[in-house]
Amino acid sequence: MSEERKDVSTRAPQSKAVELPAAISVRQLSQTIRQNPIEVIKQLMRNGLMANINEVIDYEAAARIAADFGIEARPQTVRAATKRKKPEHEETKNLPLRPPVVTIMGHVDHGKTRLLDAIRQTHVMESEAGGITQHIGAYQVEVKGQKITFLDTPGHEAFTAMRARGARSTDITVLVVAADDGIMPQTLEAIDHARAAGVPIVVAINKIDKPTANPDRVKQQLADHGLVVEDWGGDTIAVGTSAKERKGIDDLLENLLLVAEMEDLHADPNAPATGVVIEAEMDKSRGAMATVLVQNGSLKIGDTIVVGDTFGKVKAMFSDQGKHLRKADPSTPVAILGLPSVPGVGDSFSAVESERQARQIISERTVKKPATVSLASLHDQIAAGKVKELNIVLKTDVQGSIEPIRTSLEKLATENLTVHIIHAGTGNVTENDVMLAIASHGLVIGFSTGVEAGALKLAETEKIDIKRYDIIYNLIEDVDKALKGLIEPELVEVVEGRAEVRAVFPAGKKAKVAGVYVTEGKASRGARVRVMRGAAQLAESAIISLRRFKDDVREVAAGFECGVGLETFNDFQPGDVLEFVRKEKSG
Repeated sequence: MSEERKDVSTRAPQSKAVELPAAISVRQLSQTIRQNPIEVIKQLMRNGLMANINEVIDYEAAARIAADFGIEARPQTVRAATKRKKPEHEETKNLPLRPPVVTIMGHVDHGKTRLLDAIRQTHVMESEAGGITQHIGAYQVEVKGQKITFLDTPGHEAFTAMRARGARSTDITVLVVAADDGIMPQTLEAIDHARAAGVPIVVAINKIDKPTANPDRVKQQLADHGLVVEDWGGDTIAVGTSAKERKGIDDLLENLLLVAEMEDLHADPNAPATGVVIEAEMDKSRGAMATVLVQNGSLKIGDTIVVGDTFGKVKAMFSDQGKHLRKADPSTPVAILGLPSVPGVGDSFSAVESERQARQIISERTVKKPATVSLASLHDQIAAGKVKELNIVLKTDVQGSIEPIRTSLEKLATENLTVHIIHAGTGNVTENDVMLAIASHGLVIGFSTGVEAGALKLAETEKIDIKRYDIIYNLIEDVDKALKGLIEPELVEVVEGRAEVRAVFPAGKKAKVAGVYVTEGKASRGARVRVMRGAAQLAESAIISLRRFKDDVREVAAGFECGVGLETFNDFQPGDVLEFVRKEKSG
């Protein structure tokens, strides 16, 4: 036994033997042998094993660590394993039920905000009635003695942003569809986002008070997109509502409670609090304020919480009514004060025993993003068992292109991998498309369509693969080769920098030079330049001149002006954006 191991053993009193399963998390091991998790992690490191508090280690490693603390370990018997290692549902079913968390999504003009207001005004809890004093991005209502939590988010963008950060914040989605307007493109996006998250959908057919309302047409459109309502023989709950006249509100809420009952939602109010940040801002008078949703355990005044890469002590908590709270139970949204900086929306938080433990967790924490999927690396990821489903966001130029591409791609599925089109639509690739790919660990395919600048920038930052094609055969062939491991490393475009055209100068009889301001990255002579006017690409050309004042230069950094001349394009206009791109081999 090493000197280090002897030192640990002498510090720890001899204990009765403990039974350990074949695999156990570091946290569970710490609880089983009654040692500080930080000390357990340190001892793992001394044994050459790097593991954080949530990672799972095998029996041999766990038994060795237990021995280091002077505790004898034995393999867990079948009877003990059955008792201790129940399926997740079995472990939680004896815990108290918690309120469901609901997000309302749908098209921008179909009455989401008005419906939320009607619910809130009708069913705000009587104990807190008397005027809303504070907006915190979420609130609870009470229906027949049971609570429902609503996330008052802007829509599926925020919903998916939280998923992209690894947080499941919602139990049920309410899809709002106007009875006089029917399903719109944003409605379809909301459906796809909810399905990608695996969240039950309840439909609110809103504005039924309007003379032009046609609920049956909405139901037919829903059925066309795979949501068959109950009165048509399906299993999707649909409720007619009028936010203006407050009709159907009670029916909608009762159905949400019914879905929650079927979902069987439980939480342990006695555990240390864990949850997710749903809103955050810097208040001028009070400092960093975060709205958090407590998902398990109970958050209390004085708790030390770790959020992202920072920590703080909860100094004050407020309900959506502005009431000071001392404790927040599971599924309760609260605004908290006490963090030193503003956390990110979607950041998870957890209560810890002490500031020392919080510092230790942050010092050891490394952000482990799930491996992104690309066609170039797809086969290797399948072989390694890392990918079992290829999620694709598909954007095309016209509606008629979607079905043949979808059908052809889904036919490429193999025994080891399913091809799933999680969203399909027309138009340019947007930031929202990239966000859905991030949240679903997928990729984006564009057919005869462009990519918005914001989407391109986000994809570069998050390493999301965007593939663009003009010929369906090439699209299908590339995905097929990727699945079979036949695709070769290809040259991919990397945007080195962007510049905005501020002025246009003559440079000879017909030639013109763009006077530009480099807004990000750098402008370099060896790059090719894409000329963008709005979302449209006008040209791609080589650089023939790059000058600062009268000097020829090799590159110009962000924050400086320069003159750019292109080989095959000179029809510049102020406001055009030049993208400086290079081609590199993809990994």
